Amino acid sequence: MKKIALISHGCAKNLVDSELILGMLSENGYEITLDENQTDTVIVNTCSFICDAERESIHTILDLVQRGKKVIVAGCLAQKHADELKQEIPEISAVVGTTDFKEIVKVLKNIDKEYVSKVSENPDYVYPENIKRQQITMGASSYIKIADGCNYRCGYCIIPYLRGNYHSRKMEDVVKEAEDMVKKGVTEIILIAQDTTGYGVDLYQKPMLSELIRKLNKIDDLGWIRIMYAYPTQMTDELLQTIAECEKVVKYVDIPLQHSHPEMLKLMNRPAFDYRELINKIRKIIPDVSIRTAFIVGYPGETEEHFEHLCKFVEEMKFDRLGVFCYSREKGTQSYSMKPQIPSKKAKSRYKKLMEIQQKISKQRNERLVGKTLPCIIECCSDEGEVIARTQYDAPEIDGVVNIKTNKPVVPGDIEQVKIIDSTEYDLIGIL
Repeated sequence: MKKIALISHGCAKNLVDSELILGMLSENGYEITLDENQTDTVIVNTCSFICDAERESIHTILDLVQRGKKVIVAGCLAQKHADELKQEIPEISAVVGTTDFKEIVKVLKNIDKEYVSKVSENPDYVYPENIKRQQITMGASSYIKIADGCNYRCGYCIIPYLRGNYHSRKMEDVVKEAEDMVKKGVTEIILIAQDTTGYGVDLYQKPMLSELIRKLNKIDDLGWIRIMYAYPTQMTDELLQTIAECEKVVKYVDIPLQHSHPEMLKLMNRPAFDYRELINKIRKIIPDVSIRTAFIVGYPGETEEHFEHLCKFVEEMKFDRLGVFCYSREKGTQSYSMKPQIPSKKAKSRYKKLMEIQQKISKQRNERLVGKTLPCIIECCSDEGEVIARTQYDAPEIDGVVNIKTNKPVVPGDIEQVKIIDSTEYDLIGIL
């Protein structure tokens, strides 16, 4: 039996693709491992969203070929730079594009004979429902990809060119996958897509995320439902009301806004309106909601006035969770040739200032939780015996955690009532 290793880079959406690849390998009789030292053949599922992600993927590939491994490069980097990859790293055995991973078994059968390239010129991602995911991360939480591709053309984003237009999965397929996960012991399911709020428009001719959530909310033994990557214009009253009413849906809204100034939003090809009204509406309809957003600084054309507008907006809105990214210039995007490009040093300075503003806000938001008893999902126990958990207000890996002091035995995935006794800028301390 041939043993194959897989290394997965990038976002949760990429992780699901990696798990689908593993599922195909398993179904076709391959032995799989996540330790590349156990085999001479390694699949690297790469990320190409920004330059730093590309560098990380390339570093992994170079390390593997230098160690004499047969390397199959899959995913976004392969889709974006298939020819350049083979030219610069001739030791690569194969490249497989974002929508071609269904061909992975055929590729493996041929790499001993010749270099193989399976990269569609016009990618069009349709979720392979006939493949059973082999999950890498089985624990408290698991991701469900409800759609892939994107119909928007934001000025900084390469994703639509790497994955094609938006394709939703059928509702019954998503519900079935969620039910299966719960039977395996998953407590929290996290719905992901390039834009979850656009779910269903292509299949049902109208947004159907609200209806999907209500169906998922009826699953017995499911603890939490979390929704990521909402789009501003799709945050309808109906969707917000659904989040507020469904007891299993965590009161957490992830809505990347990217900027606050209408001139910058137009340059980014994003919805240009005053987001204050939207944020206030979310907080009104969903009491005690935690709002996460993300902003880009240093986008071409961003002036000091634009940046100060963003700083004041963040200070005023007091987001519970916030990510800041320096603009990354990507070939193939609308913004690549825009002028003026902002110097990297200036972008990093703006990044630092905005994060300092948010750090104070985050500290204040966390301090408000001290003294409260909150339901927390148990993640794991550290080597020091401390229990790591999350509140409903925190998504895994990107938000904070709760460090719990307890002598009580706990089980990962259980939801426990934890009293918060202290806080830091980003994390909480609790007792059980």
